[in-house]
Amino acid sequence: MVPPPVRRHRSEPEEAVPAPSFILAGRAFARGKIQPVEIAIGEDGRILSVGKVRVGAPRHDVGDAVILPAATDLHVHFRDPGGPQDAESIASGTVAAALGGVGLVGEMPNTVPSVADVDALRAKSARVYGRAAIDVLLYASPGSPRDRARLARVAGAFKLYLSPTTGIADPPPIDELPALLAELSELGLPLSVHAEDPTRFGPPDRPRDPAGWNAHRPSAAELAALPPLLAASPALRLHVAHVTTAIEAGRLRERGVSFETTPHHLFLSDRSGTDARFKVNPPLRSEPERAALWEAFRRGEVPCIASDHAPHPRSEKALPFDRAPSGVPGVETMVPLLLARVRTGELDLPTLLRAACDRPARWFGQPMGRIAPGHRAHLIVVDFRKRTTLHGGRLHSACGWTPFEGWEAILPREHYRDGLRIVEDGEYVGAPTGRVVRPEFAAPRGPR
Repeated sequence: MVPPPVRRHRSEPEEAVPAPSFILAGRAFARGKIQPVEIAIGEDGRILSVGKVRVGAPRHDVGDAVILPAATDLHVHFRDPGGPQDAESIASGTVAAALGGVGLVGEMPNTVPSVADVDALRAKSARVYGRAAIDVLLYASPGSPRDRARLARVAGAFKLYLSPTTGIADPPPIDELPALLAELSELGLPLSVHAEDPTRFGPPDRPRDPAGWNAHRPSAAELAALPPLLAASPALRLHVAHVTTAIEAGRLRERGVSFETTPHHLFLSDRSGTDARFKVNPPLRSEPERAALWEAFRRGEVPCIASDHAPHPRSEKALPFDRAPSGVPGVETMVPLLLARVRTGELDLPTLLRAACDRPARWFGQPMGRIAPGHRAHLIVVDFRKRTTLHGGRLHSACGWTPFEGWEAILPREHYRDGLRIVEDGEYVGAPTGRVVRPEFAAPRGPR
């Protein structure tokens, strides 16, 4: 029997592979481990491929250093507009972030004026363009119902304060919280919450040091604020800011809620200092509570790390403790402090990268935080052999001080924004091309 003729189909034309504009080569943390790769970056600043040898583009080999994804800091206060120029600005704060290995920041709304309506958000957005060294996601405060709906179309996220703090004098009554959370869940934006129940604060007896501040605003106030948050709709993209105890972290993790802790709550206790440089909201906790939180972070039980960068001028921090404002700088030192712990073996690198890079970027709905095709080429280069000692006067925040004076850190040697170098040999060499971003995709609820 004669076999039927073979019908030949014309092959579909292969889709053209974009040519890379730049190749970054060396050891990189990709696909879950450190391995030698070549990272091909396209003209749009996205990663085209990882691990394939590419030709036809400029190539830079990092040598014995390691390529890592840049971090996303979910929580900064740049005091712009309305803050004193010797505290911080969008320009100085984003340069400090870039030098600390942070490629995206979430800027909080408790400025002057507060970002509670579209006009205020647009005015703040205009301050980013031409000034920011890196990208900025702008939070908004949920104002009136009409303003909330309009803000949901232009803001990057909402921030809700349940207790008084810097710039927030009148948080919403606790009995109004369920209805507010239900409305915010329908609007679809991520929601970060400063969760302290002010009814659990102590009497206003003028605390004189961090230990007294801890007693005045105890961890019980944080735990008491959780029930209405945990009862919110699963559709709410909820995140709890600056968790200070392992107990609170465990409750949030059990319920699948995203949350963060800060370097100052991981590394400092209410006995680390006696003056207002160590005054923060929520307060620094006892040494046993600090140690337990650090161990939970080391075990990978804390999904996100954020700086809660909240600088104040030295003159304000020199005031008597009860009159001084709360907050410490941290956006430039967050990643370097933790990289130093990776070097000593106290912290696993994958744990750090999940908490500082991958999960925060996904909560913001941003394609960064991993070295993978399709992600923005926000990358840093780290030489683990090169350690430095932190001194506030040598850092780049306008406030000029740090609560980590004299601590060991590892600062990034290079930083790339969309494949373009903005930090070289530890010096900022970029341009103010940062832009305002909004979520590109809806992140899954809870830590992953």
